[in-house]
Amino acid sequence: MTSGAGSQAARGASPKPAKDDTMPNITIPDATLNDGTTLPKIGFGTYRLNGAAGVTGMASAIQNGYRLLDSAFNYENEGALGEAIRKAGVPRAQLRVTSKLPGRHHHFDEAITTIEESLYRAQLDYYDIYLIHWPNPSKGLYVEAWRALIEARKRGLVRSIGVCNFLPAHLEKIINETGVAPAINQVELHPYFPQAEQRAFDKAHGIATEAWSPLGRANQLLLDPTIKTIADRLGKSIPQVILRWQVQLDVVPLPKAANAQRQIENLSIFDFELSTEDMSRIATLARPDGRTFDQDPARYEEF
Repeated sequence: MTSGAGSQAARGASPKPAKDDTMPNITIPDATLNDGTTLPKIGFGTYRLNGAAGVTGMASAIQNGYRLLDSAFNYENEGALGEAIRKAGVPRAQLRVTSKLPGRHHHFDEAITTIEESLYRAQLDYYDIYLIHWPNPSKGLYVEAWRALIEARKRGLVRSIGVCNFLPAHLEKIINETGVAPAINQVELHPYFPQAEQRAFDKAHGIATEAWSPLGRANQLLLDPTIKTIADRLGKSIPQVILRWQVQLDVVPLPKAANAQRQIENLSIFDFELSTEDMSRIATLARPDGRTFDQDPARYEEF
């Protein structure tokens, strides 16, 4: 199995962000991907951050220290993200910018064109990360889409490639048919749905796991008494405990927050640790029906 590590490593990792006294003094460690590039161990989700308000919220996130930004073609905010990058005043090379391929464009030629259009909208020369948004298995085109992402990387349109919501069977198929393992698999993951088997599969294949909806889309998880007890003892918020739990599982969470204070709070998770007992207590919260909206990739599809 190959992962394109040689060509990617030659590009090198982006430099560390320069110190800026006007920004929060938060140090975010990096994870190294299987292609030799790096990404911060926490990122910023941009779903439903659109238009001028979205630009303001995303620019604020960058100014508050986020360097990994997660967008998608279907979020309809790639243009706003590009504008936020320009307004934030942080050098492009210090950022990791992500977008995703929609299900309706899995055919090879359409996928390449879609990536090009994504870049035009954002007015960027390349994406650091580009992912297949959903496998949509009933259509049977996700291997073709994966070949398109491999080609897009060869052309320099994107630097790291990966997938979202791919189950082990989907991952095995694209790896076996192309010889290229994704650098990232982004999945729904939170204490009610910790994805232990998926995380183990990803790790065994050198694939980094990212978490969308890491806080459960602001559902009852943020009121959970078990997590609240841990948070109160540590003097932290419930979201901080959840995000720290994910980092300690070697998962990269992608929380979203439009409010600057909440953005900083979500980043401030690297100055404390959860104990083994804390981790075990949170593990007891897992539920068989833990998915927030029952979006099982074996049958749920998005176009």
